[in-house]
Amino acid sequence: MGAAMGDGAWEAVIGLETHVQLGTASKIFSAASTSFGDDPNTHIDPVVCGLPGTLPVLNEKVLEYAVKAALALNLQVAEHSKFDRKQYFYPDLPKNYQISQFDQPIAENGWIEVEVAEKGKDTYLKTIGIERLHMEEDAGKLVHAGSDRLAGSSHSLVDYNRAGVALAEIVSKPDLRTGREAAEYASEIRRIMRYLGVSDGNMQEGSLRCDVNISVRRGPEAPFGVKVEIKNMNSFSAIQKAIDHEIQRQIKAYESGEPVVQETRLWDEAKQLTRSMRIKEGSSDYRYFPEPDLGPIEVTTERRERWRVELPELPAAKRHRYAEEFGLSIYDARVLTDERAMAEYFEAAVAAGAEAKSVANWVTGDIAAYLNSGKLSIAELPLKPEELSELVGLIDDGTISGKIAKEILPELLEQGGSAKAIVAERGLGMISDPSAITQVVQELLAAHPAEVEAFRGGKTKLQGFFVGQLMKLTGGRADPKLANRILNEQLKG
Repeated sequence: MGAAMGDGAWEAVIGLETHVQLGTASKIFSAASTSFGDDPNTHIDPVVCGLPGTLPVLNEKVLEYAVKAALALNLQVAEHSKFDRKQYFYPDLPKNYQISQFDQPIAENGWIEVEVAEKGKDTYLKTIGIERLHMEEDAGKLVHAGSDRLAGSSHSLVDYNRAGVALAEIVSKPDLRTGREAAEYASEIRRIMRYLGVSDGNMQEGSLRCDVNISVRRGPEAPFGVKVEIKNMNSFSAIQKAIDHEIQRQIKAYESGEPVVQETRLWDEAKQLTRSMRIKEGSSDYRYFPEPDLGPIEVTTERRERWRVELPELPAAKRHRYAEEFGLSIYDARVLTDERAMAEYFEAAVAAGAEAKSVANWVTGDIAAYLNSGKLSIAELPLKPEELSELVGLIDDGTISGKIAKEILPELLEQGGSAKAIVAERGLGMISDPSAITQVVQELLAAHPAEVEAFRGGKTKLQGFFVGQLMKLTGGRADPKLANRILNEQLKG
């Protein structure tokens, strides 16, 4: 089997199907609520249940969100598209069919750029092609209960609250080659959707779900191998681990002469392996036909361009701009642009007059740590960007030292307020009067004659001891550069 696939090194071919739950207040074809976490089967109506005499009506906000998502992914938006019925007999789909899009989706042929940081390798950019984006309705949710020991049976419950929620399915081209690339691609898709405000992308709540299609072949010139689909991954790390495991499973099968069958497998997080779920259906098994209860979809050029103008600056563009305009590192740019709210906070602080690199250091360091420990979003932070800018300005103009800034920061993070007012009220301004510092230094040296003699005898490492004592005596308020110069002069006699 392996020889028939070519003689090169093994290469994985990976594509992702990403289901993004669009954050509309009502469902794609009915007025039922989409809110999450309520009692089962409380957000359903006759349209969701497919009762006789009901007709679907497309939610216009769903169309807007789908087109905006498509534009952000550089897809070509179709002027005319349509809905189709996908025959899908399963307990969580009350109509026994799903309204989706088959041969005429809303958008096709796009791409995104991702930054990939492989362990032990330099970060690299890669362009990933996107085959299509189409709109469809979500299914409900099955809850499988454990075995009932008394009755000797198990059972499943179904919650239709999610049925009919609007989805945008984004299908990548088979351009991914590693688990890491796939995880970065999925992460960038979520980042873009959050920037647009079309989805919260919360994987734990099922707002973003990824199915992976993966095969292996002998080198880039060999034909594709048998494709296997993996489901049940609820984090980016799970996507990476599942793919890495499946690559090795398939290679091992080919090299030992075992068949690799086209199937759907599940990722078992506890056992860290994939296991077979069912033989994969082909598109013919779904018996698609045009949805008779919905008319064609038209997106005029005027409407499409109006929505394009409303798009925000997207994460990749921000990363490039932060590197070029502010001279930030790849790491800082990635952290700052991960969430739109954090990027806007950073930019507001810089716009208020602070130096960009200094703001980046505070936001990605102390502020990020505070937010993580308190499980807060930056929108909930009492310290406003203008107030952070004021704090950074006090350090840059020499009014306070970095040490003093660190001391007052916890209070600012908890309550917000003016750093300048706190410094003035508590007399925390930096001591930059040479005569005042000289007096403190002379008193310090007089109190430690043995250490002075040892320093002058060649133990220059004692410089650190004197600097520490000086800062202690001045409460960290001595101007560091001036204090070091005067200390050196006095120590050398």
